[in-house]
Amino acid sequence: MNIDKTATSPRRDRTNEHLKSSLTKLIKEKGFHAVTVKDIVDHAAYNRSTFYAHYQDKFELAEDLLASMLQGLEAAVGQPYVTGQKVYTEKLNAPSFNIVAYIYEHRDFFELIKYSDTLPGLLTEFPQTILKIYQEQFVFETINNIPVNMDYFKRYTAYGFYGLVLNWIRHEFKESKETFIQEVIDLTKTHMYSFKYVGK
Repeated sequence: MNIDKTATSPRRDRTNEHLKSSLTKLIKEKGFHAVTVKDIVDHAAYNRSTFYAHYQDKFELAEDLLASMLQGLEAAVGQPYVTGQKVYTEKLNAPSFNIVAYIYEHRDFFELIKYSDTLPGLLTEFPQTILKIYQEQFVFETINNIPVNMDYFKRYTAYGFYGLVLNWIRHEFKESKETFIQEVIDLTKTHMYSFKYVGK
């Protein structure tokens, strides 16, 4: 029997989510390299044949988990805006940083960044995705239109934001989501006058 692994259905999607959730929890318990397919199916209460109907091995599952979460991150960023909208930093508010709300909502996944033997690719692709968002979805304007190398400016801003997020995660989200967003807004106002959302 040939199974189309690209086909989607509510049941198939639910199974995928259960397997991804189990992998996330098991990485925290024992580290990615120690996790086996048997561990995953036992934790998710499935059998091995169900697993192999969805994924070739744990590495394919890990790739799907990472890709789906980072694609969700990219999609979440633009939700508060319409294409072409210009936003002045003095008008920023909590909904402006939907990216933070997404990270907090999926904190069970993003906490994986604290672990040494974690999801393959997470430590590099998470910050690179933030940079990609800044590079592709926004046009920034500096305070007083000070001329700068905009590629450097976007890297500086993206990796600065990533550093703040990383610190927030490593400190168990000690600050509330609202407090964290306000801190980011206050910092943004020190070097950015406005930005335009151009979409993907």
